[in-house]
Amino acid sequence: MVDLALIADIQGVTAIAVAIILGMGAFGTALGFGLLGGRFLEASARQPELAPMLQGKMFLLAGLLDAIAMIGVGMALFFTFANPFVSALQAAAGS
Repeated sequence: MVDLALIADIQGVTAIAVAIILGMGAFGTALGFGLLGGRFLEASARQPELAPMLQGKMFLLAGLLDAIAMIGVGMALFFTFANPFVSALQAAAGS
């Protein structure tokens, strides 16, 4: 028999962990985009002839930076809908 209070505790802590994952991912991405955009504007102001080349590299890095946050979103969705901690608890109680 699985203790329902233990499952509720695991789900509550998982919800807090998901909120932290999403919040820190959003904060890190926002900080990264701010720094990236600021440095791009500084470099474009110093050497305007390099702006097209720098813009392409900036968009490439922006895509990579956004991919890190999307990995966090994927992990958060996994923990939310297919919680491995509850599954392990139910498997241990079943055997």
